[in-house]
Amino acid sequence: MQLVLEKRAERSNTIALVSPLIAIGMTIVTMVILFAILGKNPALALWVYFIDPLTDSYSLQEIAVKATPLVMIAIGLSLCYLANVWNIGAEGQFLIGAVAGSWIAVKTQGTDAGPWVLPAMLVMGAAAGALYALIPAICKVKFGASEILTSLMLVYVADLFLDYLVRGPWRDPNGFNFPTTAEFDPVATVPLLVDGGRLHLGAIFAVLVVGAAAILLGRMIKGFEIRVVGAAPRAARFGGFNSKQLILLTFAISGALAGLAGIIEVAGPVGHLQPGFSPGYGFTAIIVAFLGRLNPVGILIAGLFLALTFIGGEQAQIAMKIPLDVTKVFQGILLFYVLACDSLILYRIRLVSTSQVPSGTA
Repeated sequence: MQLVLEKRAERSNTIALVSPLIAIGMTIVTMVILFAILGKNPALALWVYFIDPLTDSYSLQEIAVKATPLVMIAIGLSLCYLANVWNIGAEGQFLIGAVAGSWIAVKTQGTDAGPWVLPAMLVMGAAAGALYALIPAICKVKFGASEILTSLMLVYVADLFLDYLVRGPWRDPNGFNFPTTAEFDPVATVPLLVDGGRLHLGAIFAVLVVGAAAILLGRMIKGFEIRVVGAAPRAARFGGFNSKQLILLTFAISGALAGLAGIIEVAGPVGHLQPGFSPGYGFTAIIVAFLGRLNPVGILIAGLFLALTFIGGEQAQIAMKIPLDVTKVFQGILLFYVLACDSLILYRIRLVSTSQVPSGTA
């Protein structure tokens, strides 16, 4: 007997809906085993990870703060993935947007600049992210280069460029030699929504981005074009849709949202530019996009769930001495199971006799 994958006659909508829940369930089972191996109480660990943060108002605010960049980046990535192009370098676009927007904050530091500073920072961050994302898009359109490799390699360029700036020309002279810029002036920071917490205006931006993406994909011809080009390229060519222009457009939008998220993160919760200010939002957003089924509302829910793992991981580190890297393990396992379960949408698993397995069957 042998297990084979048999292509379904049509896509299973039921499996498509429950696939993320199956993936989450399998991830939790795997984490229970991991916690047991680490010598921790699995039930207590799961409680600290997923329940404790929901019982405290400050933690709820922190979940929204963490979800803000995840949702914004994931929305942009979902447009690329729906168009069947693969932007893997959102982390680099996130960083370069933070750097570009911070340039205005650094140059206006202590100059009593007006309220134009923050809007200019946001525009600069979004524009820089879009331009940075267009590099792999143009390489793909003009030279046929793999956008996966080029976008991923540019992450390291952005990371090293940021590191150079904060250790060199932008380093705070009064910062005791730490690699960081000076704290941004109040006019260069994102306003808080709640006194005594860190919830900021960026959370509203994220919700607006979700709404705009839902309208784009559900109500506008350009959203229809994105879905058709991704699902049926040949039909899209017959329909007169230009796939090359769409690649440039989706990458530009994705980069702009990532860059905007980057400068909001720096000008909001962080308050200055420094290395390592991102815990890998650009990569985690890939999980958010797929867990949310590339649907704007689903991405919002998935972003809140992944943000919960960040906050829960921090609390588990304090309360149970569980290494913070376990959170990254959790997210990696979740992505693995999401992709694995997604295969069930197009294929069904069958147990057949070896003699019945046709040649070339998976």
